[in-house]
Amino acid sequence: MEKELSKAERTRQFIIERTSSVFNKKGYAGTSMSDLTEATGLSKGSIYGNFKNKEEVAAEVFEYNSGKVRKQILERIARATSYHDKLMVYAQVYHSFTRGDFIPGGCPILNTAVDADDTNPMLKDKAAKAVIRWKNSIENLIKAGIEAGELKPGIKTTETALSIIALIEGGIMISKVTDSPANLDIVLGSVQQLVDTLKL
Repeated sequence: MEKELSKAERTRQFIIERTSSVFNKKGYAGTSMSDLTEATGLSKGSIYGNFKNKEEVAAEVFEYNSGKVRKQILERIARATSYHDKLMVYAQVYHSFTRGDFIPGGCPILNTAVDADDTNPMLKDKAAKAVIRWKNSIENLIKAGIEAGELKPGIKTTETALSIIALIEGGIMISKVTDSPANLDIVLGSVQQLVDTLKL
């Protein structure tokens, strides 16, 4: 049975949910306290009564946003019937980035990595851990696919995983700056070709 949240926990969750798209669109530096009070309808005192500072809100929001993406990916992977199709889930989920079926503002990992850079070590670390978790997930799928006899033996798992991530995130960045979803489609087509080469 799910534990009932306390009033303080519910308020924290409310703040996280209501500010999730603000941070993802504007970034940490670009999000002001007035943005947070406007998004939540709460006073500055109420927000700081639940979080130490803006950085703590941003950190929790990143976990919330990246968790939503991860949940969608894991659900689709669980439904996919082959390891090829499981690997293609990443391209399919991120394809929806330009189709309105994604977190407002786009990929939270890319946004946070670019926004935090060297100016916010805590957020940079969170983005780095998310990328490593993503890399490990792809590597594990490839290894399982090889063991199942569906994918070619001898695949360089780390290089392949990082290439898939780089293509997806690079495609998102290019489509955002050019305002062209077609550019993301082209890059995701390259992801498909890469995954296709892994099949036996």
